[in-house]
This record gives sequence, structure tokens and C-alpha cells, in this order.
Amino acid sequence: MEKKISILVVDDEESVRDSLSLWFTEDGFRVECAENAKVALSMLKSDNFDIILADIKMPGMDGLEMLRRIKSLNKDSIIIIMTAFATVDTAVKALKDGAFDYVTKPFDPDDLSHLIRNATRQVSLIHENETLKKRVDSLDSIEDLIGESEAIKKVLSEVKSVAPTNSSVIITGESGTGKELIARAIHANSLRKFYPMVSVHCGALTESLLESELFGHEKGAFTGALYNRKGRFEMADSGTIFLDEIATISPKMQVELLRVLESKSFMRVGGNKEITSDFRVICATNRDLKSMMEKGLFREDLYYRLNVMNIHVPALRERVEDIPLLVDFFINKYCTSMNKPPVAIDPAALKRIMEYQFPGNIRELENMIERAIVVGNNKKIMLKDLPLEKETIDSSVESLNEFEKIFILQILQKYSWNISRTAQALKVDRVTLYNKIKKYGLKGTDPG
Repeated sequence: MEKKISILVVDDEESVRDSLSLWFTEDGFRVECAENAKVALSMLKSDNFDIILADIKMPGMDGLEMLRRIKSLNKDSIIIIMTAFATVDTAVKALKDGAFDYVTKPFDPDDLSHLIRNATRQVSLIHENETLKKRVDSLDSIEDLIGESEAIKKVLSEVKSVAPTNSSVIITGESGTGKELIARAIHANSLRKFYPMVSVHCGALTESLLESELFGHEKGAFTGALYNRKGRFEMADSGTIFLDEIATISPKMQVELLRVLESKSFMRVGGNKEITSDFRVICATNRDLKSMMEKGLFREDLYYRLNVMNIHVPALRERVEDIPLLVDFFINKYCTSMNKPPVAIDPAALKRIMEYQFPGNIRELENMIERAIVVGNNKKIMLKDLPLEKETIDSSVESLNEFEKIFILQILQKYSWNISRTAQALKVDRVTLYNKIKKYGLKGTDPG
């Protein structure tokens, strides 16, 4: 339910207090009254009022002095001065001291209603600004980057250091370590946080689709281009563009990307108008770009243009001490989302998790905890609820080919035959994985 706007009436005349209180209450406001400035200031210590109507002439402290004291404590206070002795000097002084407006006695009902409506709109603006500020301030938080290990503290320090700048950043690390989360933390703590962060998964798109996605296209540029479409660079104007899996882009796209980074301008596919955009670029990759550069697979000039700052996100096995914190976080997350009572984790299960190498890193851990909460029927996550025990390869297998076949099959089953995720976990490309599946005659539910 929407909170009622509150009004404090300060006047030494009881008849004025009673009439205004009745009037505003009937209009749906919450109304309190005070017979002098001293009482009003005392009430303001324990209660916040959206609008204050104060008489100028009162015994003891007058309305103007009360106005100055309130404004010194809260400059956003909306104070309307009431007076039966209106003069130009009085009005000017009140407004200079921060009064929202003034009204003369006896009151004209229409004038007073109009004044209160204006004040109410101002109150709404103040509340909206406060709400927006809280939301924006919450963006500065990097609480989602959970961990107390030295490895993650180093990452957090680097995020805080580079975030306020406009420098390009490459985030490296294995698949599932949380590289996009790091990118979002950089954006959220930057001066660009009021503008969008636009993400592009480069590895999921062909060269032609990626070109259209990044630069946009004009109507009729190719078959199926039925309308003009903005590209991601254009959408990221004044904000941040996040290019995930940057190592997968073709040599042609590397040239195009370098040109855009240097000029901050481009043309839509099929267009002839130069478009400019002020964006910051953050990239992520699980490959060794420097090694690719030395082999001629990644342009040297593009590498140095992007790699102003490098943040390496450690694998989960390199920050084992953070696993209990992450386990608790994911338990709370999925118990809440599934509307289940909180569960604990059995010490034996936690010990086994901490011994596991996690080729899928945090993404795999999250998947594991979610699954355990779904299948578990106890108040604790037990060792039997975890898929870890099923991954042990039979030690009696002596053939290298047979060992590889069994290992690949287990990883395929682990990722439900998702070829992309399995290839990432095995650190091979999709073509190599398909060839292995064909070679060993592996069968399963392949979503393609």
C-alpha cells in the first residue's frame, strides 16, 4: 500500500490547527499538529513529515527561525509559511531561507489546495530521487563477488582500481569462473553506470551475424533485413560493451573491431552513414590471447588496444577456501527460489566438494547445489545427493583410447550432451569433440 503523504501544521491558534487538520485528513493526508515551534522541532526528532505548514507569528520562536533550523538539518524539507501579515519583504525573506511557498490568512480554499498539490508533486519527486539514488548506490556494491581468499581479493582490488577509468579491460580465466560478473562489477562501479552495459557472445555467432549484431543493419541490406536495426555498439553509447569469447572472432572481424575501437565510429551493414558512439569495451576469454597473437591467430595491434588492463579470474580449485561461502550462497539462493526451507550441508559432502577439481568452476558448483536441493529429501545435502561419485573412471582400464572414450562420455553426460559446454570443459573446439564422438561411436541425447 502506498504510504500517505504526511503534513505537520504548526500554529498557535487552535481553530487554525483544527480546521486544517480536518481539511487535509479528508483529502487523504496523514496530519499532525503543533502549537508552537518548540513542540514542532521536538516532533521532528522522532517523525519525518513530507510537508510542514508553519505560521510566522508565534510565541517564542517564530516561523522563520523554525524554517532556518529545519533547513539546516534537512535541505529537502518542504515548508510553507502561513501569515496574516503578508508583506513583500516577509515573502522574499521566507523564500530566500528555503520556504517552498507562502500563503496568507484567511485562506482561500482553492489557493491552498493548489499549493498543497504542487507541494505533493515535489514530495513525489524527492521520493523518486531517493529511490533512484538507493538503486544507483546499490550498483556500487560488489557483494556478488563472493570470497575471502587472497586470489579473489586481488581481483576485487583490480576491479576497484580500473572501474573509474575508461580503459579497455580483458578478463581472462577458465569457463565458469565468473568473468561476466567481473565485467558487470567494473561497469557498475564506473562513471558509466547510469548507462547500459551491452553484452555480445562472440563465440555463438557466425561472422556475418556478428557483424550485423555489432554494427546493426539497414533495411534491405541482406535477405531477411526487413527493417533498420541498431547494433550493439550503437546501443552501448555512453555505456559499456562486453565482448565475451573475444578469441573466437575471425581475422576480418578483428580488423573491423580495431577500426571501431580507434575511431569510435562505424557504419551499419548496408548503410553509408557514419555513426559515432562513446563506449567502453570490456572483453573476456578463456584462451591465451598472447599465445594466439604469437602464432598469428590474433592481431597484435588489436591485442594491445584491448589489453590495457588484464584481470585474471582464478579457477575455483585455486580458491578452495571460498567454496564453503559459495555453497552457502547457492543454498540460500535456490532454497529461496524454490520456496523450500533452508538446508544445511553434511560435513562429508562439503569435504568431498572441496576435494573436487571443478573443471566447470563456479558454474558447475552452482549447478551441483541446485541439483542437490532438487533431488534431496532431507534437511541436509548429503554425499549421495552430489553427482561427484559417479565421475570416477574404472582404474582397470589400461587402453589410452578406452580411457579417453570413457572420460569424454562422462563429461558429455555431466553436461547433458551440451556440445559447447563439454568442449569448453575439455578445452577443445567443437569440431574436435564431434570427431571424437564419431571415432568412439558415442551416443546420447545430443541437442546439437
